Amino acid sequence: MAGFRMGRGDRDNRTAQGQQAHAPQGPSYGGRAPQHGQRGPAYGYPQGNQYGYPGPANEGPEYFGDPGRAGHGGHDPYAANQPGHTQAFSIDEASAYSRGETYHAGSAQPPGPSGPPLHWKELLKGVVLNPNPTFLRMRDYTMWGPALIVTFLYGLLAVFGFDGARADVIGATFTNAVPIVLISAVAMVLSAFILGVVTHTLARQLGGDGAWQPTVGLSMLIMSLTDAPRLVFAMFFGGDASFVQVIGWITWLGAGALLTLMVSRSHDLPWPKALGASAIQLIALLSIVKLGTF
Repeated sequence: MAGFRMGRGDRDNRTAQGQQAHAPQGPSYGGRAPQHGQRGPAYGYPQGNQYGYPGPANEGPEYFGDPGRAGHGGHDPYAANQPGHTQAFSIDEASAYSRGETYHAGSAQPPGPSGPPLHWKELLKGVVLNPNPTFLRMRDYTMWGPALIVTFLYGLLAVFGFDGARADVIGATFTNAVPIVLISAVAMVLSAFILGVVTHTLARQLGGDGAWQPTVGLSMLIMSLTDAPRLVFAMFFGGDASFVQVIGWITWLGAGALLTLMVSRSHDLPWPKALGASAIQLIALLSIVKLGTF
């Protein structure tokens, strides 16, 4: 019986040693083998968190790749700034993507049209009585209808502002007077159009960024509307009258101020450059229209 027990004990010892030889020896990185019912450190990380993240065991970061590489400072394929993953940025950086960066010639540029185009009545009134918001509102809209009609009507009456031309028209027959008046009106429209194009071209040469059609249309309106007071008195009292000449100089200065403001708003230029762009049109207006009646 003693021999039987001895043999059985040896067999149990050999069995236990064999099981121990074939059992897993713990983590590949070394460390103490976990006891039964205990969870040992994974991959040699400190006890208490299986991924080496400081804190409770259940709050460690979750890696779906190779945790060994991520934990030892290797490249993390699931980190931010990788293809397929989002990138964190601040609110200021995000707002930069929503702002359209557009070149502006001057220091301050309006953010585009402030509303729909003005009705022709509001446009004509605004050019004289409320020019600044009117020019800002219409800087991106065409106004060929009001500009051509007003300038044509101005040209029909402008012939009566010249003393010599008025005498010829009044002394001529109706059939001869009509062509003279119509030719004068067409010539005035063409002159105002060309001068407006020159003003726009100079503004662009000086660094302006406005469109040519609003600039030309507004310049034609300014030229016609500002000279209307002088023309009304010149039709009845002649252009040689002293107070008519004074009115002509005052309205010419007003035309210069409005043209400068219009070019400044339409092309985003400081007023010295805007005045320089309007200089040729102002000189032509003075020599052809104003001085021509003096």
